[in-house]
Parts: sequence; C-alpha cells; structure tokens
Amino acid sequence: MIIPEQGAQLPAAAKAKEFLAIASQFKLGDLITEMPHPKTEHLSYLAKSDLPKAIRLLQEVDCDALRVVIGKTPEILQLATCIQNTLKSGHRVFFVGCGATGRLSLSLETLWRESLDPKHPWADRVRSFMAGGDVALIRSIENFEDHPSYGAKMLVQSGFEQGDLLIASTEGGETPYVIGAALHAPSISIQNHWFLFCNPPEVLIPKLERSKEALLCPNLQKMNLTVGPMALSGSTRMQASTVLMLAAGTALFEALQPQVSFDSIEEKLESILNHYGSSHLDFLSNFVQHESAIYKKKNNVIYQTNDYGITVVTDTTERSPTFSFDVFENRLDTHLSPSLSYICIPGATTCNEAWNKILHRPARPLEGWADYKNVAGPNRINGYDFSTSVVEWRTNSYPEVLQHIFDISRGAETIDFSFEQLKHKVSVRGLSLLNEHIFLKMLLNIHSTLVMGRLDRYQGNVMTCVRPSNFKLIDRSIRYVQYLLQQDRIVLSYEDICLQCFVELETAKPNEPVVLKAYEALKSKKLEQLNISSAGNAPRMPPKMMSSINQ
Repeated sequence: MIIPEQGAQLPAAAKAKEFLAIASQFKLGDLITEMPHPKTEHLSYLAKSDLPKAIRLLQEVDCDALRVVIGKTPEILQLATCIQNTLKSGHRVFFVGCGATGRLSLSLETLWRESLDPKHPWADRVRSFMAGGDVALIRSIENFEDHPSYGAKMLVQSGFEQGDLLIASTEGGETPYVIGAALHAPSISIQNHWFLFCNPPEVLIPKLERSKEALLCPNLQKMNLTVGPMALSGSTRMQASTVLMLAAGTALFEALQPQVSFDSIEEKLESILNHYGSSHLDFLSNFVQHESAIYKKKNNVIYQTNDYGITVVTDTTERSPTFSFDVFENRLDTHLSPSLSYICIPGATTCNEAWNKILHRPARPLEGWADYKNVAGPNRINGYDFSTSVVEWRTNSYPEVLQHIFDISRGAETIDFSFEQLKHKVSVRGLSLLNEHIFLKMLLNIHSTLVMGRLDRYQGNVMTCVRPSNFKLIDRSIRYVQYLLQQDRIVLSYEDICLQCFVELETAKPNEPVVLKAYEALKSKKLEQLNISSAGNAPRMPPKMMSSINQ
C-alpha cells in the first residue's frame, strides 16, 4: 500500500481498516442510482458554455422520471387506500427517510399541515422523522444513517403505535437507518407498511443483506420507482427524491378524497408532467449566471421566502454535502465560516416563528441522544435562526462579504423570482399544492446544479466534490478517485485509495474536495515512484464514461 504522510498515518489507517472491514456492505457502484447518466456526460461543459441546452437536458431527464411515476398509478392507488383506511380508523401515518428522503418526508408533513385547517380531525395525524432529527433538515448528521438501530429507536421515540402506518423511503433501497425503521414497524403495528425505493430488486437482493431483508419482508408493501441514473451521478436529491415525493405525496393527498380513484391519481400525475414538460425554463440561465458570478466574487446569497420555506431550505441545504461547501452556520458557534447561501423567512421575527413557518409546526430536535446532543439537540436548533434578523446578522458578522437577496414568492397562479435586477414569473396554474412544490423543487435542482457546474464542483456528470460523511459516500469517493486515476493510466487498488481518502479527511476543510485532493496526492506519489515529474490539473471528462466508476 502507499503509505500516508507521518502524523496522519495511524488515525487514518485505523479508520480505513475499520471501513474496509465492512466495505462490502457499502460498495454500491453497480446500483443504477449510482451510475452516470448517458444523456448528461458533458453537463459541466454545458453549464459553462450553453446554459439553455443544459437546462433543457435536465428538464428532459426529469420528464423521463415523471413518466415512470405515472406507470406506478396502480401501486399509488393501493398506498392511497392504506393511508385513507388508517386515517379513517383514527390512527396516524408516519413518513421516514434519510438525507434527501428525510427532507421529502418532512416536506410531506409540512404540506399536509399547510393544506388542512388546524381543526380538521386529520390535521395532526401525519407525522415525519428523519435520520438526525429536524436539525438534519439543515445539515447532515455524520454517520447517523449507517445504523439500523437508530431508525428503530427514532420510530419508537416518534410515538409510533399499534394501528399506525409507516411509509419508508430510501433512494437506493439500501439505507440502513430507513431499513431499521421499516423492519421494526411491524413489531409495533399490525399493518402492511410501505417501503419505497429506486433500484431494481434483482440487483439489491443478491448484493446487500439488509436490502434483501426489507424486500423479502412479508409485512412491507414495496413500490419500486427505478427511474435510471441521476442527471448528476449519484445525486439522488434530484430525480430519485422527486419521484419518491411525487408518488408518496400523491397517495397522501388522494386519501382526502371521499373515495380514492385510479383516474384521479393518474390525472394529478399527468398534470405535473404536462405542466413541467411544456414550461419554458430558459429564464433560469440569467439566474444561474448571476448567482455563480456572486460566488466567484466571494460574496453570498440569502434566499428569502414566506411561501416556499421547506422547498427552498431543502435545495440550499443539499448543496453542502453534494458539493463540499460550508454548511449553514449556527449562531451558537464562535468561529463561523459563512455558507455561500442562507435562508430568511421575512415574515418571522423570532427563531421559533421561522421554524414554525418552514415546518408548520415547532422544530423537533433529537431528544435522549447523548452522543448527538451538541450537534442535533434542543439547544442546537435555536442557533439556526432564519428570522428577519438574518440579513442584519450576516451583514454584521461578515462585513467584507456582500449579501445578495434572492426572493421566491407566490403570486397569482405564479411562482415569482426576484433576484436584484432579475425578475420572472413562472406559471403554476392548475397545479395542486403538492405539485406546485415539486415543480419548484425541480426548478431549484436545475438552478443549483448548474450554478455548481460553473463553479467547477463536478466534472462531466461526476460529483468530484462530494463530501464523504457516511459509508455510502466514502465508497462513492473511492470509486470517483479510482476513475480519475484511470484516466491517467494509473491503476491503484480500492484499499490504497481508501487509505488516502481517510488521510485527506483528517485535514480537509469543510469546503475542500476530498476526491480531488486524494486524486492529486496519489497521482503525485505514483509519479514520484516512477521518477516522473508531476504536472497538470485533474483530467477533463472524456466523451464516454468508463465502467470503472461503477466497480
């Protein structure tokens, strides 16, 4: 093996050895959700050279995914019937997820509460929880998702009881936390609980024991929403979380009808596809250019919204782990590094009021988790203050950084974008509340992905700046380093690359790309061994992706 520098050797080597002992459970390169999409192999180039083409390409991939959901109308009808029967019997419906699926779970509860009168008998009967608690809406809680027992524990802590229904979502179909919650639910409540996922069972079952256990569990109804690779390789915040939210959300709101109906569900699904597919989204080009130019000047953006808090928070939060940028800063911390973007709820005058406007309920921190008290406990929540004071606070805290305001608000049948001199209204006429938010989600996914492409946070369609905060992302980082090295005809083992990734993790700052740092270090060492001077930057993506990225 290539030996890391002295000082980082022992802790990095120990951590690498610990990961390699269980790596077989997290080698996910042959899952469809991890593969590069053939339509977007030049995405980073288009983000810089032809934004309208890049936008239309991402819109096309989204539409392909939405069509898959329409084909799942019979299963969505079954799920809607289960939800309606549960609510009619006086019991509750719980949504659980992790990362992007955790945020979509919180989003569904939020939209449910927003749509119903608080006095409605069902208003408080839809609940959600995610790995790490509500703080994880704002920032990833490291390694939390790697433990099935944590999912089971949070299910119990959430108040799940006999008669309640659990709907568990995992993009890959393999997330340990979500599987832990799903497998524990039947021991509490005699129901046919639901397990939603985005990879073929014939790939998951022989590869991963935890997935096999969930997919063969007789007390779990399954909904397979395989939509193919993500537009940005492995970025399941995009198409996977979109289709999961659409399928689960459509079933949830259909339960409000006097009688659930196949035709009604199909009509709602076709509505979002037709509306999104026919929308002209080239206007996003100017917004992408403006925001990326702000960041290049080392300035920041404050996203401001009273109407779309949960959806805007989700997109801005997910930029950090996907592209290795600083997370939203917490006011309780003494040494703060400003995140590129932040959130402001201008109608809120206090921290608690802002959280209530985002979630339509008080925030729920982790309670009774001593090891996570300082990162996700009750006090931590109060440090994330998105009230109207955030603009002044950020201006005073970072006087050398200009704060630019990007406002997203609801108009008369429109979503109104206002970003300084840029103004645009996009129609949402005829869309339900759920579909309106899903429409905005897809617009923001396109916008933020292309902003990051202009900032060199991925190459081709590969996330070279992913932050390895859990076992799945460590494996992904190793595979991406291996791919980059092979472009230079350098072949190193999975074990060698794993060790170097852990070395880089020891010293990397939050916004430093571990993948590229490990690639550069290994390339330099290999060339030194061959007595060849090292020069040049990370390679550009070739026309065709190599299969090594999936091995």
